[in-house]
Amino acid sequence: MTKSINMTTKASARIQSAGAAKTGGQTAKGSFAARAQSAAAKTANSSSAKK
Repeated sequence: MTKSINMTTKASARIQSAGAAKTGGQTAKGSFAARAQSAAAKTANSSSAKK
């Protein structure tokens, strides 16, 4: 069984920053950085709904 780790907004920001540095500041739709940002948003929304 694998351990599930939720994406944080801080981690997705680091991923997006690194990707944007390589592509001149752009984040392509469907890229790993975009998917990481989406996952972080879902994690943030689900954790705020629990409060």
